[in-house]
Parts: sequence; C-alpha cells; structure tokens
Amino acid sequence: MTTRNTAGASAGVESAPSWPVWPQASASSLALLEEVLHSGRWAISGRYRGRPSFERRFAAAFARYVGTTHCVPTASGTASLMTALEACGVGAGDEVVIPGLTWVANASAVAAMNAVPVPVDVREDTYTMDPDAVRSAIGPRTTAIVAVHLYSSLADLRALQDLADRHGLVLIEDAAQAHGARYLDRAAGSHGHAGTFSMQTSKLLTSGEGGAVTTDRADVARAVEHLRADGRAYADAPTAVGAMELVESAEIMGSNRCLSEFQAAVLLDQLTRLDEQNATRLHNAARLDDRLKQLGLKPQETAVGTTLRTYYSYVVTLEEGLAADLDLDAVGAELTRRLGTPVGRCHRPLDINPLYRPSSRARFRRAGPEILEGLAAYELPIANSIHRRALMLEHAALLGTHDHMDAVADAFAAVLDTAPRS
Repeated sequence: MTTRNTAGASAGVESAPSWPVWPQASASSLALLEEVLHSGRWAISGRYRGRPSFERRFAAAFARYVGTTHCVPTASGTASLMTALEACGVGAGDEVVIPGLTWVANASAVAAMNAVPVPVDVREDTYTMDPDAVRSAIGPRTTAIVAVHLYSSLADLRALQDLADRHGLVLIEDAAQAHGARYLDRAAGSHGHAGTFSMQTSKLLTSGEGGAVTTDRADVARAVEHLRADGRAYADAPTAVGAMELVESAEIMGSNRCLSEFQAAVLLDQLTRLDEQNATRLHNAARLDDRLKQLGLKPQETAVGTTLRTYYSYVVTLEEGLAADLDLDAVGAELTRRLGTPVGRCHRPLDINPLYRPSSRARFRRAGPEILEGLAAYELPIANSIHRRALMLEHAALLGTHDHMDAVADAFAAVLDTAPRS
C-alpha cells in the first residue's frame, strides 16, 4: 500500500497516521508505459504497428469486466456522457431527467446536446434519484433518463428501467463513481441502453483522465466510435502494418475525444487491482459504519438490489438540528486538520451549483430559456437537506487499516463534541 506521511502537513495535526496515496503507481504500469513509449504508436490515430493497440486491449478487458458486448474508450467521463447521449438519439429540445444531487457534468453534458436537463430530487437514504420524482418529471419532450450512481450507492435501476420501458425512454447509466459495483448481480454499466464511466484522477479506476461507454447495442457502440474519433471507426478488415487503422467512413460527423495509448496502458494494468482495492474499501467502510452510528451519524445507504457495493466516497449525515447549529465547512476543515486527510462537503445540488451557468458561454446565449436560465427554478429539498448535513471522506482513506478507521471515528467524536454551536 502506497502511503504519504501527513503528520507534519499542517500545524497542530494530532497523531495523524500515514494515509494511502491515490492514484497508486506500480512497476507493471511503468513497464507498460515504457512499452507504449517505444511502440511508435501513442494514439489510435497513429499507424498500425502489427499488434493490437492498448486502447483496443483495454476496451476488450473492460467489456469483459463489465459484462457487455462492447466498450468504447473516450477522453473523459464527460465525453462518455456526451457521446452516449448523442449515440442514443438525444438532441436539440429533448428533455433528459437527471438527479439533482450529482456532479455538474450531468447537466452540462445534456446542455451540450442542445437538450434540456431536468433535475429531480433524490432519496433521503441513498442520495440517488427518486423514481417517484422521475415519474412526475416525465413529459412529452422527455427522451432519456440518466441514472447516476453516487458516492457509494447504486441508483434504483429496477424502478428506473421500468419507467424507461413504460414510457419508451432511453436509460443511460452513469457509473463514473461505481467501477466494480453490481446490481442484481450485474455490473454497474451493463444496464440500460449504455453505461458511462470516468477514469479521472480521483476515480476508482484511473489514468488521470479518461472515460468509456459500455453497451450491448452494436449501433450505439458504432455511433460512439464515430463520435469520439472525428467520424472514423476501426476497420473491419485486417490492417496492413504502417497503414491507418481508423477508416474515414464518415457515417457520423464526430469530434476528437479519444483516449491516448499511455492512458489505455495504465488502465489495463490498474484494472487488475480494482477488485482487491474495492474489497478493502468495503471492509473498512463497514468498520466505520459501526463506529460512526454510535455517534448518531447516519451513513449513506445503497439501493435495494445492490449485490456488491463500492465506495467512491464515504458519506455520513448529521441530524438536521445538529447540522443547523454547526458551520459544516469549519467542521470539515477541523477534521482534515486532525486527520491529515481530506474531509469535506458533498456536491452542491444543481439548483444552487454555480458551475452550471450556460449564460456564461456564447454557444448557449441564443438557446431556449430552458437551457439559458439554468436550474434555480427546480425544487430539490432533499438534495439540499443532504448537502447541509453531509460530510465526506475520500475513498483513498478506505484503503488504510483498522487503525485509520478508528482514527477517523475518534476525530469525528472529538470534533463534534467540541465544535462551537451557533
């Protein structure tokens, strides 16, 4: 386990242990990076050198891991969302239902399609989109639902798939924070029309930046291939050494949103450690649950139907009355000081998130008011309640030992006991 010694990171840190570092390097990743460096091919847009690209090797390995027929890597999680939405037919004027508590890319990727994001409230226990709220939000312009798995919870895929089937909607599964999780014993990213992943530096499977779309639908996979490679796709026939492996079929005009060979090599190696790391996080989260529940804190739950839980973040909420009396930012800062590892707030709900501001971009200034005016008009009381009460520990901390988990619990007990009340 790679660790960093943070005992002297800031004045006053009290017996801070050495915390695991994320991302975690390995000698085998370094060997694969050196292989790419000397391969003569650093991107899939380079010439074929007589061996499968690392991108194709990772795509095959990740499709097997998720249990889908196809995987198309992309440059980022946002690129995976955008290409999946477009490949599934979402376009100008369509409405896409998304959860109100999520990273801003779920809204901005929809707006990038000239479509309208419709945020709905979430469940109090899982923080994921409430199927009843989704049902109320479906209208004549609705074309898709994006089910987001958040922190350590899977969305209620059974209920959301039922709604999508009943109304003839596309269901896209955003598994950016759920690599390796399983619902009804099928991997996150294998449900619905398509699954999307992020491999950004904080994610459970990472290459610094990167993403992927997984699907069982050949038409969706082929569309994503074109959308992420400037209208090009891999050749069906064998490619001669020195020739271009991407064919300019021009079936769909695309953009360059490709993963590099360096990133694909890192992902191929990191994938071999994902299950073991997830198991460690799961074990440590259970220990934290036991300790923090004794303090009156409520850990995030996951949807019924989850058969394997993973942890991108470990989140607990305070009781409403206690949270109202505390400066939660100050509490998080004090926990961070004592522990030497970050403890912070959860995502800001989309109705109050300043990162979603279409009016700041010229491309949206002539758009319809549904896109231009932002999301402040939507009522998301439960999402906002969670944001007022939640504190979050990064998943790297869960790669530690029982002593690390006990240090977290002890710090919460001390800070909540001594924090000034308003």
